[in-house]
Amino acid sequence: MTAPTVLAADTATLVQSVDWLAIAPVVVPAAVALLVLVADLFVPEARKPLLGWISVAGLAVATAALLPLRAGNRTTFCLTGDPTACSYTADHFALVIQFLVLAGALVTALLSLTAVREGRIPAGEYWFLLLSSAAGAALLPAARDLATLIVALEVASLPAFALVGMRRGDRLSSEAALKFFLSSVTATAVSLMGVSFVYGATGSLHLSQVADRLEDVPGQLDNLAMAGVALTLVGFAFKTAAVPFHFWVPDTYVGAPLPVAGYLSVIGKAVGFTGLVLVTVIAFPAYSDVWGPALAVLAALTMTLGNAAALRQSPDRPNSAVRLLAWSSVGQAGYLLVPIAAAAYSDRDQIGSTVAYALMYATVNLGAFSVAALVARTKPLNRISDYRGLYAERPLAALSMAFFLLCLAGLPPGIIGLFAKVVVFRSAVDAGLGWLAVLMAFNVVVALYYYLRWTALLFRPAREGAAEGAVHTKTPPPVKAAIALTAVTALVLSGAPQLVLRFASGTLFPQ
Repeated sequence: MTAPTVLAADTATLVQSVDWLAIAPVVVPAAVALLVLVADLFVPEARKPLLGWISVAGLAVATAALLPLRAGNRTTFCLTGDPTACSYTADHFALVIQFLVLAGALVTALLSLTAVREGRIPAGEYWFLLLSSAAGAALLPAARDLATLIVALEVASLPAFALVGMRRGDRLSSEAALKFFLSSVTATAVSLMGVSFVYGATGSLHLSQVADRLEDVPGQLDNLAMAGVALTLVGFAFKTAAVPFHFWVPDTYVGAPLPVAGYLSVIGKAVGFTGLVLVTVIAFPAYSDVWGPALAVLAALTMTLGNAAALRQSPDRPNSAVRLLAWSSVGQAGYLLVPIAAAAYSDRDQIGSTVAYALMYATVNLGAFSVAALVARTKPLNRISDYRGLYAERPLAALSMAFFLLCLAGLPPGIIGLFAKVVVFRSAVDAGLGWLAVLMAFNVVVALYYYLRWTALLFRPAREGAAEGAVHTKTPPPVKAAIALTAVTALVLSGAPQLVLRFASGTLFPQ
């Protein structure tokens, strides 16, 4: 009787209990995605908008599921021999990024309700892809092994390729999706090679174990590990649109439906920066002398080229408004890279500056895309000049857009944008990266020109004859809700910036 008893006890230790509450923010959007896909087969065409509202409700529930987890430090899917090596960790870092991702996807879904109904977009497929991508993006910040990181990255990315090309019969949309797909697949292949090199050098995929084993890599494997670290960063650098991995951004944003462009500018970036943070700060601290200088140079190149390209956008060029937001997002990516690079020279608490800046950027950039979606309803060319006289036509939308642009520029009354830039600037100074702080200050001044030029245009009188030929349409309630939600959030953050900036002054990872 002893042998079966021992065998049963050993078998019991191999059976893990799943913390369903911890993984609820990922499981809910994934389950709703499957529900929408199946329901699409049975719902008549006239009732298809119901699928959109189900998706909105699912994202709202997933966001609310973060509330019971706010204490942080919940883990699941851990190794039986090493309970500290877990594949899923719901710490404060993961929860903040999951909130950014799910709330951003919720705003995107509100904008998409009208776009899907009025555009040439199949409803069932669109909502399934959006929810699937959101589930993958929510999984990534909680992933604590390299395999889960790569899987989450691809679950977030693959549906995004299809979302970009969802407009039927639109050649520009198809070309954008193909360019996005080919460049992303190449970057992923390079990252997978890097992960295989790291695994070969350390014998583990769990980030905590990788970090420990990289501290004492045998001499003959040092070059292999160093190459693995460098190659692993490529895929995540691509998602952040860091130079020189940025070339897909302007054409992809222009070819995608506007809600999808806004989604990529915020959630896509969150995925890339989260992956960079996890692999550098948690997995590869032993090779900070490799990734630290590399990320500092990437930050400098990214902010400089992004702002220079944004300056060149002609107001009368078709799609210039979306292109300017695209190049602006490249420039903003450079600022977001600064604290990650700084973490190589000081401590990993610098990462909080990136998180604080990302929360500010996500709010105001989604707001800007929301107003752009409203203007594009009557002026589909999406030119910057189309915003001239917007205040006379739609005062609240113009005031909201002006506030969003001032936040991105870092000017009052966009206090949250100003403080977020100061926090990032301080992280570079504290890390001894004075040259990078000076370059950032220069780029912030350069960016003022194109942000203020667009802001001023909102309040200028419309050209003669433009008012008479203007088509006035009622603002759809979902678009109005998206603008209001982002504007109110930005105002609250400017009035109480400590709600976001507190992440920059404390640790987000368990000690």
